[in-house]
Amino acid sequence: MPVDPHAEIEITGFAWVPDFARGYVRDLRPRWACEEAGLPYRERLVDFETAKGSDYRREQPFGQVPAYRDAEVAMFESGAMVLRIGERATTLVPRDTAGRLRVLTWVTAALNSVEPFVFDLVAIDTFNPDAEWARLRRPQVIDTLHGRLGDLSGWLGDKDYLEGDFTAADIIMATVLREVSDTALMAQFPALSAYRDRCIARPAFQRALDAQLASFRKEAQPA
Repeated sequence: MPVDPHAEIEITGFAWVPDFARGYVRDLRPRWACEEAGLPYRERLVDFETAKGSDYRREQPFGQVPAYRDAEVAMFESGAMVLRIGERATTLVPRDTAGRLRVLTWVTAALNSVEPFVFDLVAIDTFNPDAEWARLRRPQVIDTLHGRLGDLSGWLGDKDYLEGDFTAADIIMATVLREVSDTALMAQFPALSAYRDRCIARPAFQRALDAQLASFRKEAQPA
């Protein structure tokens, strides 16, 4: 589904980011949800200066992307956006109470019980690879993340997705697992690696990724 400049749903993204961040900025999550749900959306690209300004912070208090709006609500935080999109579509969030709350639980788990430990490793490997403190801390970070990935792999077992069918929870969890910067670590969990690859092999993910990357190509690197 192409980005539609007249669509009701609006998602903000950065007009430019460094190469290492391309394909990983979190507007990818609601873009992917819209693609899965068959809902058109428009993009509004902002630069870093605009994102830190007072006008934008009324939409996104932390000066980040994405921010989201539709005809009924304005939101920030990508996990909440994916749930909102899923609830509008019927395909990503079950309609029964138990199923809906299980998806909510897994979205929360991905963002609170897995992603912070992944980001600890990303912060070392991407931003501080040569720092002495990072070299000393990295084994502990790996050990802690190994435990979290082991717990997740134990739950997943031989299931294709976290709760049977593909849901909003899998969008969030798969994007978290894509950020694991140590390929040898992920290789220790073949079920998780296969799960991540299964999720991102979905055509909707590729369309969302292509749309995000195309938005960067439209913008020149800032001076």
